[in-house]
Amino acid sequence: MSPGLRRSPDRSRHRERDAGGVAWDEREVDVAGHPVFVRAGPEVPGSVPMVHVHGFAISGACMLPTAARLAHRATTYVPDLPGYGRSPAWGAALGIPNLAFALLGVLDALGLDRVVLVGNSMGGPVSLEVAHQAPDRVAALVLASPAGGVHNQPFARAVAQLARDAVRESPAMARTAVPDYLRFGPVATLHLFSELTRFPSLERMLRTPVPTLAVVGTRDPLMPPPARVREVGRLTPEHVDVVVIEGAAHAMNFSHPGELAHVISSWLDGEKIVDDPDSPGVARVLHLRRPEAGPWSDRPDRPDQGPTPRDATVSRR
Repeated sequence: MSPGLRRSPDRSRHRERDAGGVAWDEREVDVAGHPVFVRAGPEVPGSVPMVHVHGFAISGACMLPTAARLAHRATTYVPDLPGYGRSPAWGAALGIPNLAFALLGVLDALGLDRVVLVGNSMGGPVSLEVAHQAPDRVAALVLASPAGGVHNQPFARAVAQLARDAVRESPAMARTAVPDYLRFGPVATLHLFSELTRFPSLERMLRTPVPTLAVVGTRDPLMPPPARVREVGRLTPEHVDVVVIEGAAHAMNFSHPGELAHVISSWLDGEKIVDDPDSPGVARVLHLRRPEAGPWSDRPDRPDQGPTPRDATVSRR
């Protein structure tokens, strides 16, 4: 075990098995002298590790439904960033750049040279910052409901959007989200949410230096309307794909894990992105691209094995 890694004291003799049957090894890593709690899935030899990054005020527990469905294809890690869930705060609530610094520290402590990052909500901007700061560390980037930017401004509008989303999420999520929000605290929540609304997520995504997949839901009030999403899909550079999951709200990683995991797997494997055959009738997947975009199969920086075609305008069942 490396010097920066230690088992979580209260989980030193067993693993936590989730509803999906994945045995998560719970541990702590040392980042800048602070403990950070991390869940680690079973080792998948030869894979590019996958790290799931949660949103603001909640913990990595909300990422487990999707992470469990992807744990078979890559060694998977789900951290609680500093001040969230079971990771102690580093004084005041960290802003997005400092959370990116902490996430890079987690990668260092785990000995991960290059990973696939999967970020939901605020986890999207944090992952984008890591990709811009250290592109050689990010093999691919998945942004599930990447919040922030003009659509979430002014702050009062963002608060109203968040309130509308709350009633659209799965009721089961409350068992995870409510304790996390109470633990994080209202002052820190308002401070960080205000910073998140000012983060230029779209601009950072359009200039991302790594292969990137953005996934948004049609019932997510924090995301732009469908017409704007389609416009963004036409503007994206060659190495950025945009996928829409109809019926999904903001926390699609919790409410639509099957569809999201299927999209991520298809994209990483270079397969045509269509509806999840194991979730018929639950949601419809639309794969958007620029009409003039050619195939991406000959790119030298593939994040995983296999080609990545960009030849589907809209994929439907």
